[in-house]
Amino acid sequence: MFVAITGTPGTGKSSTSIILREKGFNVVDLNKIAIENDLLVGIDKKRDSKIINISGLNDHIKKRYAANEIVFIEGHLSHLLKSIENVIILRCHPLTLRKRLDTKKWNDEKIKENIEAEALDIILCESFEIHSEKKIFEVDTTNISVESVASSIIEIVKNEFRPMKKYNIGNIDWSEELLNNY
Repeated sequence: MFVAITGTPGTGKSSTSIILREKGFNVVDLNKIAIENDLLVGIDKKRDSKIINISGLNDHIKKRYAANEIVFIEGHLSHLLKSIENVIILRCHPLTLRKRLDTKKWNDEKIKENIEAEALDIILCESFEIHSEKKIFEVDTTNISVESVASSIIEIVKNEFRPMKKYNIGNIDWSEELLNNY
């Protein structure tokens, strides 16, 4: 079973993935796989980021990894893979997200674009276009430790990916933050 761990950059995907690996879960870094397997189709110079061949990456993951075990696919584009069976979206309040992205030394334009994407639920909307609502979960990482985020994901796994009210989509809404000057 392929499970996306996705979210706007800075929401805690990589840090959470480290803990999940330490706990014995198979976690695949989407960006690393794309680079190592020449699944890039270009560079977005404006955003200073790589453009990934999503279809090729999807095919590679289906061929390379067994679907009979849980394989977490970590990356802010992982929800776009058609082979994904469940999606866990990590969310973060825009003000906290700004602080996290500042520590990464990102430029203001890139930070603003990602904060707006978080406030507008872009990853949730993209996920909803591909996956069933019952297969999408949201975890608010704003005020909890990375260990607690990993525990939330493990809780979702132990519940066999059945809907859980506290992780249902729609509980998190940062849209009013667009009116602020984060």
